[in-house]
Amino acid sequence: MKTETLKPLMGYVAGLLFGLGLGISGMTDPARVLGFLDVAGAWDPTLLFVLGGAVVTTFIGYRLVLRRPHPIYAEAFQLPTRQDLDARLIGGAALFGIGWGLSGYCPGPAFASLGGLTAPLFALLVAMIAGWFLARAMPARA
Repeated sequence: MKTETLKPLMGYVAGLLFGLGLGISGMTDPARVLGFLDVAGAWDPTLLFVLGGAVVTTFIGYRLVLRRPHPIYAEAFQLPTRQDLDARLIGGAALFGIGWGLSGYCPGPAFASLGGLTAPLFALLVAMIAGWFLARAMPARA
């Protein structure tokens, strides 16, 4: 197969694995996520294992992958170069956290949960997509 075909195919495979992992781990259940975020109340620590697994996998994976001269299906790695904190980054992180805490969904689990679409999930997806368009409309600092 050609690289032009394999690159998007590998993206779909990675997305499928990510979505399956979210579903199997319970990250698509907003009640479980809200229980995990409720550290002052009835805290549910089960997602701590999901978080720990993700951190360990990422820690090891990045070190192995970045030893390569370039990705398998691309000419170069696309890594962020900016290291400063600005109002857009802090505001976006705050809105992400507020939305996650109110709904129990972050973007990955929200899209992975589309099969069981509910009114709150639909409202979250509409707000999230509106936020993407709003963020693109705001001028960015270079």
